[in-house]
Amino acid sequence: MTSPGDVLDLISRGAAETRADLVRHTGMARSTIGQRVDALIEYGLVEETTPGGSTGGRPPRLLRLNTRDNCVIGVDLGATHCRVALMDIGGTLLATREDPLRIDMGPLPVLRHIDTRMHELLAETGRPLATVKAIGIGVPGPVEFATGRPANPPIMPGWHDHPIPEFFTDRYDVEVLVDNDVNVLALGERRYAHPDARHLLFVKVGTGIGCGIIADGRLHRGAQGSAGDIGHIRVPDAGDAQCRCGNTGCLEAVAGGAALAERLTAAGIPAEDGRAVVDLVNQGDPTALRMVRDGGRLIGDVLAGLVNFFNPEAIVVGGVMAHVHEPLLAGMREVIYQRSLPLATHRLTVVPSRSGELGGALGAGRLAIDRVLSPGHIDRALAHRPGATPSPRPPTAAR
Repeated sequence: MTSPGDVLDLISRGAAETRADLVRHTGMARSTIGQRVDALIEYGLVEETTPGGSTGGRPPRLLRLNTRDNCVIGVDLGATHCRVALMDIGGTLLATREDPLRIDMGPLPVLRHIDTRMHELLAETGRPLATVKAIGIGVPGPVEFATGRPANPPIMPGWHDHPIPEFFTDRYDVEVLVDNDVNVLALGERRYAHPDARHLLFVKVGTGIGCGIIADGRLHRGAQGSAGDIGHIRVPDAGDAQCRCGNTGCLEAVAGGAALAERLTAAGIPAEDGRAVVDLVNQGDPTALRMVRDGGRLIGDVLAGLVNFFNPEAIVVGGVMAHVHEPLLAGMREVIYQRSLPLATHRLTVVPSRSGELGGALGAGRLAIDRVLSPGHIDRALAHRPGATPSPRPPTAAR
């Protein structure tokens, strides 16, 4: 039987615009559909409006998401930046903020900064705090998705096992979801740049290297949330290069932005980090150009195995090193197409990210929207209100 959550899914996807549409889609009685729709309207997620024109008779009342009273916050945290986006539950971007912010400052200063920016964006757009239904946060390290707690993140000192969601849920009545930054980038890229891709790999080449996996249209996290950590796959040409994870020979230790910067510095060309490597390539430095292309080949060696195993239709490359995507992707493509099976690469595209600097924040917002509109989430919320008129609980006052 179609649940209220299923009805909301049909409305949010644009598959049904009226009650009659819902009856046709579900085969359920009009009275039952009416009960489902009424519950969603009273809960505050759906509204019913009359269109401006009519061809005679009573015009049908149209169903749509209540985007005015429901919004989410998407947060993209990097090693040195914080981007916060305010979006409505239809996915429309309402306002953004970007600040330099060091993740190694520790949890409390960073989370307080996010909280401050959230209130500023709400004030800027005239949205009450009560309209925020969920917050999605992407962080640059491994995360146990079920709890939202970082798990031994190498570049986030002081964050291990920190209860990130509780910082907000102790203050506000809001859902909070925390995920690895590459996963939210994959969500943002798929939603806003490759909406038709059912099987996609998003490869982030920044200080380190990670991969977000979209399988059959859904984000694949694995059993504990560590799927896609390709930066710590051993590569034959890595030798005994020391990796920050404690092992040697990892892909990240020879092809990540930090590793390339170290190799350039050792060759007498000072480079502080991946951004400095990008600047050198853009200035035409031949050594930097060669190293980036060689790094692309090493990454391509790992990706060739993934292409044979997973058979994606698209590999999208993002992160700071993607700013020099021509030599980087040239190296990747060279090895991927040489070492992958012809059938697996027949229609494969290897392209730079198109979601831009806001891709992570948009993906984190999408993570939050998907939770708010999840059929299971809606059904549980309504089931926990027996005998009551469904309506959203207002957030508690900030402490």
